[in-house]
This record gives sequence, structure tokens and C-alpha cells, in this order.
Amino acid sequence: MEKTTLEQFALDHLPQVQEYLTLPSVSAQNQGITETCAWLQQQFTDLGAQRVEQWTDQGGNPVLFVEFQGQSDRTVLFYNHYDVQPPEPLDEWKTPAFEPTIQDGRLIARGACDDKGELMCRLTVIKYFQDHGGLPCNLKFIIEGEEEIGSPHIAQYVTAHAADLKADVCIWEGGGKDENENFQIVCGAKGAVSFDLHVKTAAADLHSSLAVYADNAAWRLVQALASLKTPDNHIAVAGFYDDIRPLTAAEQAATQAMDFDEDKVRRNYDLQQPLITKDPKMELVNGTTLTINGLTAGYTGPGSKTIIPKEAHAKLDCRLVPNQDPHKIVHLIQQQLEHNGFGDVQVEYRLGEAAGRSNLEDPFIQMTKTIADQVYGAEQVKLIPNMPGAGPIKPFLDQLHTPIVLVGVRYAGSHPHSPNENIRLQDYQTGTYYLARVLATYGASHH
Repeated sequence: MEKTTLEQFALDHLPQVQEYLTLPSVSAQNQGITETCAWLQQQFTDLGAQRVEQWTDQGGNPVLFVEFQGQSDRTVLFYNHYDVQPPEPLDEWKTPAFEPTIQDGRLIARGACDDKGELMCRLTVIKYFQDHGGLPCNLKFIIEGEEEIGSPHIAQYVTAHAADLKADVCIWEGGGKDENENFQIVCGAKGAVSFDLHVKTAAADLHSSLAVYADNAAWRLVQALASLKTPDNHIAVAGFYDDIRPLTAAEQAATQAMDFDEDKVRRNYDLQQPLITKDPKMELVNGTTLTINGLTAGYTGPGSKTIIPKEAHAKLDCRLVPNQDPHKIVHLIQQQLEHNGFGDVQVEYRLGEAAGRSNLEDPFIQMTKTIADQVYGAEQVKLIPNMPGAGPIKPFLDQLHTPIVLVGVRYAGSHPHSPNENIRLQDYQTGTYYLARVLATYGASHH
């Protein structure tokens, strides 16, 4: 298959799939869900899928399941999500968020990178194969509509429909190019858990002259939080690190081969303080965190108001690595607060998902790397054990026992979740060719 032919096909076919970006499928605002599902069902039906179903049996937004017969006995499962982040703040968009616009070789729209562009690329590859003799292997899709609100139902759907979802390998959304233009093949995701702390010291705010004898909820919370971390950023929670699995030799090698340009990272995020680790690559792959997301207490309006706050709240999250359990981690934090003398600080679990990582030495993962070396150049390809962000990968690994690989069409300037989200057309075109090569090679190796 010719690279230039497929890249041109991807560009020519873009108008057929670009309408997907006009649908405002914002799960957080419960918008556009029905229309988007209907649009996708029509697309897959037109492409000749054997099964196109909407699953609603486990609650939440509908999950789309699609199945195509191919020319080998091997089955590839694709994971995507049709929901996108809210477009706000609207005044920071240079073009309307749900009016896809091409400027300077970039396709700009909410969802272009996360994650509609990737599904558009996958639809395009199917269309190409259907026009050129048929699919090289069986394909299945599971497309959820709640990823941007933490995928609260996907684990139940995967468990309930494990037989339908049975596949040999799984290709996830995400992946793409880093800030040094390296094409990344990502093999997992960290976990995450969000929880709240709350403390109350009086029925009402008090006059601050009473601070000589009355405790203060804000101080109480700040001291409770400070007791959970040492000045050198070690998480001071008994048992917090106990379950972490050390990296395998292959994972260690991949981690060391990753790029991390501290100066570039500093400039990108305008960091004002020194980095808090000597080994950022290792931390990005197998480091765990305890982060204060926000604090509220007392009076924060204009002028002064001399009070003792009656209560204080904090929102926190932890990034977790394979083998750490979200519920257990929050329980350990609660126990540590009690041990530290802060038993009055209430801990409320919000949501969590466990980390998951594929075996880097799996033949399919090695094959995706070999093809990427050919398409992008070996020195520009990095195998990444897992992304630093979270995703609902673990239930797929547990239920389906398939290797999972994240490959995509985004780049370091894609601005997911932010105004002016975009992908570069060249990445979209090359990504389409790369995916076609992966499917063709995988199908041919298993006739």
C-alpha cells in the first residue's frame, strides 16, 4: 500500500467524517449525546458493519458496539469515546469550538484531538479497505460517552459484555507525538482517585478575637494536609507505597529511553519553582502523587473580615500506578489522619480507577513499534510503558486479557481540554497510513 495514496485518501475523505466535530457531545453538560450516537450508528451502518448496537443496560450514556468481519480469524478491538470536554471559556477560541476550521495545516475544533480525530482516522481506514478488497482482519469498536466525566459505567459494560468484546488485541485512543516530535506508542495508563476532606470546628463563624481559645477549621485542615507530606515531597501515609510493583527490565529500558527536556518543559508550563524530582522520567511512568486541587475556607472577598472559619474543605487527587487500589489508598489516608490526631477531618471518596499496563514484550506491541519505526523513522519512535494520565484501561486488561496499545494523531500543541484544540493534517494523514499498515500486517500474519 502506497503511503502517498493513503495520505491523499485521508485528506480527500475528511469532508465525509468532519461533521462528527460539529456535534456538541459534552457529557458534563449532558448535550448532544443522542444526535452523536445516531450519527455514528449511521456511519458504521454505511460502512457495512455486521453489528451496530447501542448498549444502555448498565446505565449512563449509551455505549456503541460495532463489529466488522474481515479476511483473517484475528480480531482487533478499538476503544474510543464520543464525548468531549465543555468548550468554555468560549472567548478564548479563535474560531467557534464546534465549527471545524482548517488553518495553517491544522484542523481546529473541540474534540479534534480528544478523541474524535482518532475515530475519524479509523473510519477512514475502514473506508479505504472496503474500497480496496475488504478488511484484513475482524474489527470491533466500543465507543463510550462518559470518558470525560471519569467513565463511571465502562467497567460494568466490559464485564457484562465480555463475550461480545472478545478480541486478540486492543487499540486505544490517545498517543501521537511528544514535544520533540517523537511518535509515541503508549502501553497503559496510570490510575487516579479523587476525594474530599472536610472539617468543622463550630456551628457558625466566630469573632477572631476568640482565636485565643477557639480552634480554627482552616488551620486544622491546613495542618492535617501538611501532616500527609514531608518537605521533600514524600507521601507520609503508612502503606501508601507498599503495593507498587517495581518496573520490569523492559519497562525500565523503555523509561530510560524516553525523552524529557527539562528546559522545554519549564518553558511550556512557565514553571516558577525547581522540579520536585531528580528522575522525572521514572516518576512519569511509575510515580504516585498526592495533590491538593483546591481549598476553601472562611472569607475570601474584598477587604477584611476578621473571623474564625467554622469549616474548611479541600479537594484532592492521587495518581496511582499498577497494583495500587483507589479505595485502599483513600482508606490509608483516612487512617493516617486519625493516627496524626485529625480524626475529626472527614474523608469522602469521589471516584477512582486503577492503573493498567500491557506487557511491553508482547508480539503485537513489538509489531506496532516495528511498523512505526518504518513509517516515522526508528530514532523518532518511543515505546512508553504508560501515559501519566488516567483512563479506564484496567477493566479491559482484566476481562479481555488482550494487549492494549495507545496510538493516535495528536501532537504536543494539540491543546486537549483547552480552547483551540487542534490536530495537524499531516499527523492525521500519516496516522491513517500507519493504522492501515498495522491492520494489514496483523491480518496477513494470521491468515
